[in-house]
Amino acid sequence: MLVIHSRIAPQAAADAELELTFEARSKSRLRCFTTAGEEVGLFLERGQPALADGEFLLAKDGRIVRVRAKAEPLLHVTCVSPFELMRAAYHLGNRHVALQLGDGWLRLPDDYVLKAMLEQLGATVEAIQAPYQPEHGAYGGGHHHSHHGDEEFNYGPRLHQFGVRK
Repeated sequence: MLVIHSRIAPQAAADAELELTFEARSKSRLRCFTTAGEEVGLFLERGQPALADGEFLLAKDGRIVRVRAKAEPLLHVTCVSPFELMRAAYHLGNRHVALQLGDGWLRLPDDYVLKAMLEQLGATVEAIQAPYQPEHGAYGGGHHHSHHGDEEFNYGPRLHQFGVRK
C-alpha cells in the first residue's frame, strides 16, 4: 500500500496519479487507488482545504503523486444577465451549496431539486460531466492555525475583526 502523509510544492513529474471526485479530495483520511490500480492510504493533516486538481503529494516511500480532479455529474448554470446569475448564486448560497464559479457560469453537484429551483428562477441549466473545484468559502474551507512562515493560511481571523482596517 502506498501511504501518503503530506502535500508538497508542484513538481516537474510524478510517479503516480490519483483521480478523485471533489468529495474524495475533501477527506483527510481515505483509502483509494492510483490510476494504475495501486492501493493508497491517504493520511493528511485534518482541517485543510480539499486537494486541488494538479496538487502534489509525497508518499512515505519517497514517490511523488499528482492529484487529478475526476469528472463527475454537475449542473452548469448560465443566465441571460449578470444580475440573474448573481440572483441564482444568492439562492444557492442561501441553501449552503458549494459552487464552482466561472466567467458567466456556476457549477454545482447534480441535484434535481436545485435544478428545478434554478429553472424557476429563469436560469439555463445543463447536466454535464466535468471536474469539480468549488470555492473554499469565506473562511478558507477548513479550520486553520497560522504558524510562522505559513502566510498562505494567515487570513482566518480578519473576517471576525470588525472595525479593523488593513
